[in-house]
Amino acid sequence: MFASASLCEAMTMAVETRNADQACLTRANHPLQFSRDGKSPRLSNVSEPMSSPITKDDIINALRRVKGPDLDDNIVDLGLVSEVVLANRKVYFSITVAADRAEELEPLRQAAERVVGDLDGVDQASAVLTAERDPGQSPPAPMQTSVPRPTPPSPPPMGGNGQQPRTQKAGVPGVKHIIAVASGKGGVGKSTTSVNLALGFQANGLTTGILDADIYGPSMPRLLGITGRPQPVQGNILRPLEGYGLKVMSMGFLVDEGTPVIWRGPMVMSALTQMLREVLWGELDVLVVDMPPGTGDAQLTMAQQVPLSGAIIVSTPQDLALIDARKGLNMFRQVDVPVLGIVENMSYFVCPSCGERSEIFGHGGARIEAGKLGVPFLGEVPLHMEIREKSDAGQPIVAITPDSPNAQAYRGIAVRAWERLESEAVGGRAAPRIVIE
Repeated sequence: MFASASLCEAMTMAVETRNADQACLTRANHPLQFSRDGKSPRLSNVSEPMSSPITKDDIINALRRVKGPDLDDNIVDLGLVSEVVLANRKVYFSITVAADRAEELEPLRQAAERVVGDLDGVDQASAVLTAERDPGQSPPAPMQTSVPRPTPPSPPPMGGNGQQPRTQKAGVPGVKHIIAVASGKGGVGKSTTSVNLALGFQANGLTTGILDADIYGPSMPRLLGITGRPQPVQGNILRPLEGYGLKVMSMGFLVDEGTPVIWRGPMVMSALTQMLREVLWGELDVLVVDMPPGTGDAQLTMAQQVPLSGAIIVSTPQDLALIDARKGLNMFRQVDVPVLGIVENMSYFVCPSCGERSEIFGHGGARIEAGKLGVPFLGEVPLHMEIREKSDAGQPIVAITPDSPNAQAYRGIAVRAWERLESEAVGGRAAPRIVIE
């Protein structure tokens, strides 16, 4: 996605408006930019339309030079190009492809970006692959976006499990493993699980970081009690903030807590890519990615663009949550990301006064579902007032009371997830030939 723009530059485009004739991007009332001394992101009160020196027709005509997936016509006349947006000498557009070919058609996306980027008046072009499904089909394959700059390849596979090899994706320098923590729906305690899982990895001797991938509802600043802005260290590279020994990056560090981020897919994916790749993570054994709920752009971007070592699904025990958790699990399976297991959160409640145990949301549903789906059950975490209170106070329980039963539950989940991770492998498929006339 934003192949060369910095994260702070991307933040200047925070509000998108649309009318019947065209889409245009405007600066938010309080966009984030680098301060004039170049030392920190700042808020600007500028609010003005962003203009482009070229027209949408120029873009469309250029894209007619790119042949479609089967080389029988160009991508414009095949009806694959959509969502063309011009903003401040930058161009964004989408290319619709078959869901099961999204990864193999990455060269097509690069070719389209290249012909648009070569136009006079265009400083930068960003294309994303999207996949639409027909009724009755399974969820779409992930959208593929560009990487801001070349990065070293991901670490070699640790072992095989009979899967077909996949094309190696560009890794994040210094980061050995990336684990996505996801849920099919909100309100199941995924972010609290993510931060305590990261601290569990750390307590078990691993150098750990955490990326808050929820662009619309970042939680890490509050859960870890961290305030401040990431500082640039070289060019567009930002230094992550730290809390309880974890390196942390979150959109919550770049916008005020009460400020909404009003972005559509390409903008979200760009910000996510840059928070991952334009951050000086250093040497990490594992980077935990706290996904937003659902199976949208963030999950698909991570699954296609990053060599995820695995995914962990968080759910509560009741059937309604498990239905959505199953969707999230199947999404990762479709894009060949190993599912490390399922965690049952809010598994039961023990009254602090009388000690009576109540299964408010049921109990054991995630364990049963894991058995049905053939994935490990990593453990259960109770619904406990101490976990909630300390999370709200920015004092995660694994860091504050590491010997408590609740902290031990998270640490046990971390141990089992790591054991599962070490048995997984990564691979890919070959790309087709793309022709530019």
